[in-house]
Amino acid sequence: MRVVIPLAGIGSRLRPHTYTQPKALLQVAGKPILGHILDRLLTVGLDDFIFVIGELGYQIESYISANYPQIKRLFVAQDSLNEAAHAIWTVRQYIENEQEILIIPGDAIFSLKPQEVLWVQNSVAGVQKVDNPTLYNIAELDDDRKFIDKVTVKPKIPMSNLALIGIYKISNVPLLLKAVEHLVSNALITDGEYYMTDALKIMILEGEQVSVAEANYWYDCGKKDSLLAANVVLLNRPEFQSTDPEKFRSCILIPPVSIGENCEIENSIIGPDVAIGNNSKIKDAIIKNSIIGSYSQLENSVLDSSLIGDDVVLKLPNLNLNLGDHTEMK
Repeated sequence: MRVVIPLAGIGSRLRPHTYTQPKALLQVAGKPILGHILDRLLTVGLDDFIFVIGELGYQIESYISANYPQIKRLFVAQDSLNEAAHAIWTVRQYIENEQEILIIPGDAIFSLKPQEVLWVQNSVAGVQKVDNPTLYNIAELDDDRKFIDKVTVKPKIPMSNLALIGIYKISNVPLLLKAVEHLVSNALITDGEYYMTDALKIMILEGEQVSVAEANYWYDCGKKDSLLAANVVLLNRPEFQSTDPEKFRSCILIPPVSIGENCEIENSIIGPDVAIGNNSKIKDAIIKNSIIGSYSQLENSVLDSSLIGDDVVLKLPNLNLNLGDHTEMK
């Protein structure tokens, strides 16, 4: 099964970080978002990928080539930032002969059971129960609660709390391409975008049976708070190995903590829920619930719920920050 990963979005809600790198390469729990996605897919035997890239796509190509040389990969540039349905239209010639495809957003941290997505014959949409359905695209199930009966875009009066999370296993690729072509040819846009939700509506009206798979967790890492929440979840997984406190004897490490290679940390309290990139230097600091990039220097600082980019110099106390790459504050 081929996997299509749309990655062309500019990540405007994560400025200033996304001025210098694609959103999918932002670090979470010691690894880029895209790395977590690929690792999860590789464990279930998927190794054939199409990456739909945008303006900073060369960084995606470099990361994949350096860290995942074993996978089959194709990079396709999307000339318009018009959401996942347009990404599918962009790669149509590469998937038209596929029996099935999997569509995964490149900016989400999620957990789905493979048997509920990959090992069923019909198409499947990933969903997550949400507290405020009016903010999401919602799937309503039929009377047997087996297949999606209706899809509603941010309903004012929700009839369901199952939010579509952008993950789709499509078992009828020709029908998907027909639906997407109908959207593009007739300029049927929602909020200025070509959404997979609208393509799914057409497929269901054409008789396609689409079941749902409920995520154990799902974080759309499109803004700082979601990114930090995903960091906490990943650091607290049972299989996560927290950094050994013996490596930094002048410090107090409160697990879970992920510290990259070649870091120098002195007289500091780190944790819980902290991820620090490679080659960073930290002295006389207290940091919790934060992500620190690589090659950064922090001194005399107290940080909580902060997102710090790469190559940052910070020497200020008591802060809650969102600093992009190559920043200096003293």
